[in-house]
Amino acid sequence: MNRWPPRPTLSAGFYKAHGLGNDYLVVEAGSDWIATPDNVRLVCDRNRGVGADGIVVLLEDGGRSLGRVGLRMFNPDGGEFERSGNGLRVLGSYLAGLDPKLESVEVDVGGDVVQMTLHGQEGPVHDVSVEMGRAETGPRAVDLDPEALSESGSFPGPGDELLQVVPVSVGNPHMVILSDRADPDFSEARMAKVGPFVAKHSSLRHGANVQLARALDDDRCEAFIWERGAGRTSASGTSACAVAVALVTSGLMTPGEITVQMPGGRLVVGITQELDVVLRGPVQEICAGRLRPRLVDSMSS
Repeated sequence: MNRWPPRPTLSAGFYKAHGLGNDYLVVEAGSDWIATPDNVRLVCDRNRGVGADGIVVLLEDGGRSLGRVGLRMFNPDGGEFERSGNGLRVLGSYLAGLDPKLESVEVDVGGDVVQMTLHGQEGPVHDVSVEMGRAETGPRAVDLDPEALSESGSFPGPGDELLQVVPVSVGNPHMVILSDRADPDFSEARMAKVGPFVAKHSSLRHGANVQLARALDDDRCEAFIWERGAGRTSASGTSACAVAVALVTSGLMTPGEITVQMPGGRLVVGITQELDVVLRGPVQEICAGRLRPRLVDSMSS
């Protein structure tokens, strides 16, 4: 059974922005092309298309009322997914361009409603936060076979290596691999090995985003990111939230404002004792444009 509605039809126009190098296209609903897996892959391709880590589709009339908007999200591999913290915040920067006086908006995404706040803009950089809701942990939260995870949190990694993993849902599934601060193998190279292995593990019903994370002190941590459907990314909003949740629930950090350092830069995650999460950070505008008519005509339906 398909867990998603039929693919939407989109406009040829697009807006592009990034959160710490994690870039998304915002495309409004329209009548120019259908968001089939092949078409999404083409548009996200960095050599043959516009290039992006994903597409945020603004549904219906483009949200011109702006008080509440609906959206869908697509990975560069053509698959649909539940939500993206950076994708949401990129959408916020787009909506700010439609209405410079806009301060907050409700967003329907992945079956939930989240509140987004626009804190201001300096040049091309927007300051945007999103209330991500209450996080959940454990195998059930990410559709993980409970037998794959030991009571102590050990998960079978590449070569039968045992990984210390915390499953976290922030509206989408994550597997946070915990690392010791003194671990010399905390690196992008290690993430490139364990990330794809865990992300598509057979014990995960829908796959998961993967993070290699460690605490630095009470309010700072660092992480590398591997996203299902996208691979290595310089940053990820929901991943930053999942990392903060995993470190707090493991007793390695305390609730409050946590700065998550990723290769692309820093995001701030506010987390309560009850695991209510708010994500905040910069979004930078890149460009806006339209797909050429002949390219659109060549795209499959």
